[in-house]
Amino acid sequence: MLELGLLIASITMLFGWIYEGRTNNAGVVDVLWSGLMMGLPILYATQMQGDVVLRVASAALMSFWYLRLFIHLSTRVFSEPEDGRYRYLREYWGDKAHRNHFFFFQFQAVLAWGFTLPIWWLAQVDTFQLVWLVVALALAFGAWVGVYVADKQLAEFKKNPANKGKVCEKGLWFYSRHPNYFFEWCHWFSYPIMAIGISGGEWLWIMPVVMFAFLYFITGIPYTEQQAIRSRGDAYRQYQKTTSAFIPWRKKDGHD
Repeated sequence: MLELGLLIASITMLFGWIYEGRTNNAGVVDVLWSGLMMGLPILYATQMQGDVVLRVASAALMSFWYLRLFIHLSTRVFSEPEDGRYRYLREYWGDKAHRNHFFFFQFQAVLAWGFTLPIWWLAQVDTFQLVWLVVALALAFGAWVGVYVADKQLAEFKKNPANKGKVCEKGLWFYSRHPNYFFEWCHWFSYPIMAIGISGGEWLWIMPVVMFAFLYFITGIPYTEQQAIRSRGDAYRQYQKTTSAFIPWRKKDGHD
């Protein structure tokens, strides 16, 4: 089953790479990544033989979480020019951009496959503790509310033409430069919590650690903030000085 999941992810990203070559829009990789994060859990839940409640609950949680992202990204990617992060990479890579995107897309396939492993494992479990499943779902719901509020506040800020070129510091964005990433990370604690009391489930605590590393050091904050500085300049540099990068916290004075 794992081999099938990886094959599906790889083929999906292959078609995405072909689309990128024809449209010069690498943002499709994000749409496909979120699509895989929806689809692979459903595959595992329907094909594995663990407890049906845990299978359905864990797969539904991950699929529903990434359905929101899939819809959000699809609306943006297919209706707007290529995201600034990818335009920068295209310019940086030059003539090698399409070739390099092949490896980038396949790397994203491996990531999607790897991040859905908790569902593959949970879908094989025969018994679990209901109380921890309830706690996990409650945590995920709270995280979903946080992401929804953060995205809504940012969207409303961007709608106002007077805010063009400015930095959003409204609502949750006053306390964190990336509240959406923070709540995304919080949701990843749901899967190890589901596995509390299940033999061998301790490995799932690796997942929020890995997600934090990607969000904070690799694919999340670094690329997002590089683009923010290119588009907003000193205003964003000042925002970096005063506002927590990740965990919502009080403002700093911002003086050097």
